[in-house]
Amino acid sequence: MSHRQPVRVSDIAQFHTIIDARSPAEFALDHIPGAINCPVLNDEERAQVGTVYKQISAFEAKRLGAAMVAANLARHLREVMADRPAHWKPLVYCWRGGMRSGSMVTWLRLVGWDAQQLAGGYKAFRQHVVTQLAQQVPRLQLRVLCGATGSAKTRLLHALREQGAQVLDLEGLARHKGSLLGSLPGVEQPSQKAFETQLWDALRALDMTRPVFIEGESAKIGRVALPLELVEHMRAAHVVEVQASAQARLEFLLRDYAYLGDDVALLCERLGLLKELQGKATVARWQDWAQAGHWPELFAELMALHYDPQYQRSQARNFVRWPQRLTVQAEHLGPQALQHLAQDILARVG
Repeated sequence: MSHRQPVRVSDIAQFHTIIDARSPAEFALDHIPGAINCPVLNDEERAQVGTVYKQISAFEAKRLGAAMVAANLARHLREVMADRPAHWKPLVYCWRGGMRSGSMVTWLRLVGWDAQQLAGGYKAFRQHVVTQLAQQVPRLQLRVLCGATGSAKTRLLHALREQGAQVLDLEGLARHKGSLLGSLPGVEQPSQKAFETQLWDALRALDMTRPVFIEGESAKIGRVALPLELVEHMRAAHVVEVQASAQARLEFLLRDYAYLGDDVALLCERLGLLKELQGKATVARWQDWAQAGHWPELFAELMALHYDPQYQRSQARNFVRWPQRLTVQAEHLGPQALQHLAQDILARVG
């Protein structure tokens, strides 16, 4: 088998399978999109080897680690790799392209597969993501959707996508709705690195010569921060404002946040965070309404006293082109109305 030049991140697409040889915890934090996790050391084993390295010696750590790696590789060969054909071309990476991926590549090549190691490992991939985000984000022809809370901006983004527009759904990538009450039940947000990896992956699919619709976001969505380049580029972009009636917004919020009623204690706890802004009496009233299931009253006041004033204050300050924004009116925010709204926007924005 011929010796190859080192494999770079830009060569990834040439391989049939990307194998992440790191531990499950490292993989969960972030990994190359599409990679499968075949750890040569699991989390516990990795910790054990590290302890032996620190407390006894590098030699003893290697001896212990080698036995563990051999056992894990044997299992992967029997299970995950049992049905791979002779012409299979896997790319293997670990933290920095060292012993973990090297040992796996050695064994796979002994079998006869054209296995290669990613030069620099995950660290090189991570650096590639950071560099690419800094280079690609300023090239985006952004059209930023703004609108007061309850204007169905995320649903409108999806309607625009259905009609062939290019869309970047940041809240979808962050798995969070972006507001104080925006965390999704039973859904964990990605790590900061995983969010940036998914953003990089989404950008790769875009045509930079066509507009890209995005929702006007704060610098953070839940606990995930947007890259600074994206925040700055968004603030300077063209704005489309959805001006939906208060009734339409209230009806939409009641539908879209109905799940908050499933954990009223958690909702009350989150509302409690507003005491400093809104005063104890107001928050206590909201918590009482939540416990009694008086959702229309609760959401109407949240809109009027919390979300709308915040929105009015922030838009002109955040968006350079706010005075030149394109406005679209919406009396209804059901699926059909959003399709019509998307058509209207596309006809006017192009």
